[in-house]
Amino acid sequence: MKKVLVFLALALIANCSFSQTFLAEDAAKHIGDSLTICGKIYGGKFLETSNSAPTFLNMGAAYPNHLLTIFIPLSIRTELGYAPEILLKDKTVCITGKVILYKEKPEIIVYNKAQVEVAK
Repeated sequence: MKKVLVFLALALIANCSFSQTFLAEDAAKHIGDSLTICGKIYGGKFLETSNSAPTFLNMGAAYPNHLLTIFIPLSIRTELGYAPEILLKDKTVCITGKVILYKEKPEIIVYNKAQVEVAK
C-alpha cells in the first residue's frame, strides 16, 4: 500500500509540472522548465531529404523571428498522420514539453503526439 501511495504522489507531482500554460513570448524565460506553451504557428518546414527528415514549426512569428521552435522527429510526424507544417499553419497550438535552448532560440522537442494540441 505504501508503494502505491508513493507512486500516486510521484504521478501527481509529475502531472503538476506540466500544468502551467504560457504564451510563446514567455518561452525564453523558461529554459529548462517543463510546461505547456500556446501560440500561433506562423510556418514550418519538413526537411524530407535530410537523413532524419525532421519537421520544424515556428511559433510566435515567422522564421527567423520566431519565439519558439517546435521540433518534430519523423517518427512522431508519422504518428500524427498529417503534415504539421501545412495543417497547423495559422492555427493556435499548445505544445507541452521541456524548453531547451538550441542555436540561441527556445525549442521544444516532441517525443509523443499527445504533446501537440490544436487549441479550440
